Amino acid sequence: MPIVLSGRPPFSLAAVVNSHGWIQLAPFRPAGDGGFSYAARLAQGRVLELVVAPRPDGVSVDTAEPISAGEEAEIAGMVRWMVGLDQDLAAFYAAVRDEPKLARAAAEAKGRILRSATLFEDTVKTILTTNTLWAATRRMVAALADLYGDPLPTDPARRAFPTPERLAAVGAEALRRDARLGYRASYVAALAHDVASGRLDLEALKNSGLETPELRRRLLGIRGVGPYAAANLLMLLAHYDYIPADSWAARVVSREFFAGAAVTPADIERTFAPWGRWKGLAYWFWQWDEHQ
Repeated sequence: MPIVLSGRPPFSLAAVVNSHGWIQLAPFRPAGDGGFSYAARLAQGRVLELVVAPRPDGVSVDTAEPISAGEEAEIAGMVRWMVGLDQDLAAFYAAVRDEPKLARAAAEAKGRILRSATLFEDTVKTILTTNTLWAATRRMVAALADLYGDPLPTDPARRAFPTPERLAAVGAEALRRDARLGYRASYVAALAHDVASGRLDLEALKNSGLETPELRRRLLGIRGVGPYAAANLLMLLAHYDYIPADSWAARVVSREFFAGAAVTPADIERTFAPWGRWKGLAYWFWQWDEHQ
């Protein structure tokens, strides 16, 4: 029997899945119905495939295997977080409704951003997007899962994302040599060690209630997390005060607003400043010229 979860309207699973490239990263897999499959490792170590499909008012989650009441509750909480079922975006829609490049956001239920099951996983993935091509990010994430993730019993070739404990035990040298993370290996190993040892409780930041400046300060305290990575993680934590300004952002903002002139991260921030606390979402879901 699938787990049925409702979301705060408007909600579109397809809009969440297509919100950014995370759906292309292991252990996600896209599904033909606009949903996705995810190899999840539960708290007690069991690995299950979660098949998340759209419903008119939310999603259904099928595990294909029997689960306990406790596992059902854990999976429900996990999926609610991953697709943002409880997010209230009414104020965002009101703020952007008069902007032609954002006017369809509410009608298309855009605004939620696909997240991994844990902030640890999202932080590692974000670090692996820095100073590299997207194809390399996909390769590095796949290597981490393939080499160090726990296998899915029904499909052992497919694996969950590795735990902090596993990556901490592997160490930086193996991550550099075998997973080919390059200089990022030391950052991932240090992060895994800090989380596994209890020195850093990343998951507590999901619903910490911290104001954005303090949350950003804590994220910037993580080795390998600079202004771009911190802004990306803030977006995933539903804090939209900063824009993850990378080379792609510089290119499209330059062409859209500056007639092709070079722009800085500060220029990008100022461009979207009129949307206040929603400026990150305004940038993220802006209808960019498809030729950019």
